[in-house]
This record gives sequence, C-alpha cells and structure tokens, in this order.
Amino acid sequence: MPAMPNTNPPVLLLIDWQNGFKDWDYWGGNRNNPNAEQQAAALLNHWRTKGWPIAHALHHSLNPDSLLRQEKPGGEIIAELTPFGDEAVFVKRQNSAFVGSDLDGFLRRAQAPQLVISGLTTNHCVSTTVRMAGNMDYDVRLVGDACATFDRVGPDGTVYTADMIHAMSLSDLHNEFCQVVTTKELLAS
Repeated sequence: MPAMPNTNPPVLLLIDWQNGFKDWDYWGGNRNNPNAEQQAAALLNHWRTKGWPIAHALHHSLNPDSLLRQEKPGGEIIAELTPFGDEAVFVKRQNSAFVGSDLDGFLRRAQAPQLVISGLTTNHCVSTTVRMAGNMDYDVRLVGDACATFDRVGPDGTVYTADMIHAMSLSDLHNEFCQVVTTKELLAS
C-alpha cells in the first residue's frame, strides 16, 4: 500500500531576530534589506492566522562582550517577532539552530513536510542552519527577502557589501540546500 502524503503544515523557523542586531556598526555596518523585519513579521502573522507551527531560534553568545548575551537587552527577540503561546523557542550557542538544541526533535515530531526559514544573518546562522537542514533531508524554503546581513571585511582588507554577501549566500544555498523564495510567493500559496 502506498504511503499517505504528508498533509501537515510547514514549520516557520525565525532565526536570531534579536535586539543586538539593531546595532549595525557593531556587526560591520551597512545592513542590507532594511525591510527584512517587516517581511518576517508578515510571515509570522500568516503562520499565526493559519495556526501552523512556529519555532524561534535565538543566539545566546558565550562571549562576555557580545551584544547577544542572554542577560543583555540585545539578547532579547525584537518586539514585533516576540514568541507567544505555544511557539517553540530554541536557544543556541553556535551558528546552527540544530546544534545543542532539540530543533530536530521538534521538527520530526511535527512531521513537517517543509521548513520555512527567515532570519539574521544570511551568511552566518541562517546559512549554517539551512545547510544542516538540507543535509538532514528537510525540504527547506529560505525566504530571501526576510533575511539580511552586514558588510564584512575580508582577510586581505577588502570590504564586501552586505548586498553582495546576501546575494552570494542565497546563490550558494539555492538548489543545493534549499529553494530560495520570497515572502510574496509564500503568502500567495
């Protein structure tokens, strides 16, 4: 007898939408995609309206000087994306939301046919989580316009713009670890 198709809804995973990332200079300046929070909020509202599962991952750094320390205001999730109700929250100390958390167990128990990801920063925690999810055989949709990053300085002193880093990160992930989509595409489906 053929297996029944999975009709469970997709899980929305919001990564590192924390107050500490509002200090653009601390992270390298010139953040791209200034509307990423609004796109993430639109996704969150859509998932809440549908009653679909939502998970939040937040980074609580072990570095005493980090803005993302648990006890600092920067460690808190930004107001418009604050979890409520039974929305799962996973604390991480590494780049991947899977390392040191029960995210994989949560997703397996939800029997999610798809994982939809939004967050900060595109080239660090988002990319690492997407890569691991893809390697773990999750069907991942990365919402490119609901992610952002900052300028970075390379080892030779070259400044790489946030727009370039974001575009390259999405390009590296698309069709290899995930499908990159837009908020509009997801909300229309």
